[in-house]
Amino acid sequence: MKTEPDTLHRFLFEHAPIRGERVHLDASWRHVLERHDYPPLLRQMMGELTAAAVLLAATLKLDGSLLLQIHGSGSLKLLVVECGGDLKLRATAKWEGSLQGSLPELLGDGRFVITLVQKDGKPAYQGIVELEGESIAEILQNYMSRSEQLETRLWLAVDEHSASGMLLQKLPDQTEGDADAWSRFTQLADTLHADELMQLPTQELLHRLFNEEEVRLFEVQPVSFCCTCSRDNVAQMLRMLGVEEVEAILTERQTIEVHCEFCNHSFEFDKVDAAQIFSAAAPVTSSEIRH
Repeated sequence: MKTEPDTLHRFLFEHAPIRGERVHLDASWRHVLERHDYPPLLRQMMGELTAAAVLLAATLKLDGSLLLQIHGSGSLKLLVVECGGDLKLRATAKWEGSLQGSLPELLGDGRFVITLVQKDGKPAYQGIVELEGESIAEILQNYMSRSEQLETRLWLAVDEHSASGMLLQKLPDQTEGDADAWSRFTQLADTLHADELMQLPTQELLHRLFNEEEVRLFEVQPVSFCCTCSRDNVAQMLRMLGVEEVEAILTERQTIEVHCEFCNHSFEFDKVDAAQIFSAAAPVTSSEIRH
C-alpha cells in the first residue's frame, strides 16, 4: 500500500487541543521541477517549502492564497511558493552560481515574508521577519511561534519525485486537559523517518506514531499545480504602466515579452495588441502563449 498522490489529510486528536495535517505531493511537485533546471540542493529546499506552504494554507482556510517568500543576499536569492485555499500551488526560485553549504550560508542576510492575498480586492496581510533557523522547517516554526503565537511543528521530506510533510499545531487551550500532550505528541512525531513520511499512507503513518491515541481523520483533499498567470493579467499590468510607457517600449523593442517565472510561459504583445489593450473594448485575444 502506497501514499495517496497529491493529497492532504487533516486530523484531530480527540482528547487534546492539537490538530495535524499530512501532505504528499507527486505530479504537482514534478510540475514545479519541469519548469526550470534547479540544482539538487535547491530542489530539496523548494520541495520542503512547497509541502510546508500547503500545510500552512490548509490551516488558514483561505478565501485567497498564501504566499511564502524567502529572500537571501547570498547565492540563493529567492524562494517563492504560492498556495491557494483550494490547495492549488505554484513555486519558483532564483539563484546565482553553485549552491553549496548550509541554508544560512546560502541565504546570508535574508528575510522571510508571508503574505495572505485576499480575493475581491480585500487588503492583503503581510508579515516580514528575519530568517531564524537552520532549515525550512525551523524558519517556519519560529515564525509561527513568534508572529502567530501558535506552537507549530513541521516534518518535511523530499526526493526527485515527491515532497511530503506533516504538521502538528497546538490549539488555544479551552480546558486544563492533558498538560503533557504537546510535548508527548511532538516527541512521538520526532521518531518519524523520512522514508516513512514519504511512503506510508496517512492512516498507517498515524497508527505508527499515535497508536495509543484517539485520532479523527477527515476526508482527503486533492492538491494540484496551477499557475494563475494569464494574458488578461499581463494586459492589466500593461494598462497600469500607461499608454505612453508602453508605446515607448514598443518603439525601442517592437514587441513586449513578459515571461512567467512560475510556469515558464511567455506572453508577447505588439503594437496592434497594445492599441487593443488601451481601446475602450479592451478584449485581449491576439498572440498565443509561447512555450
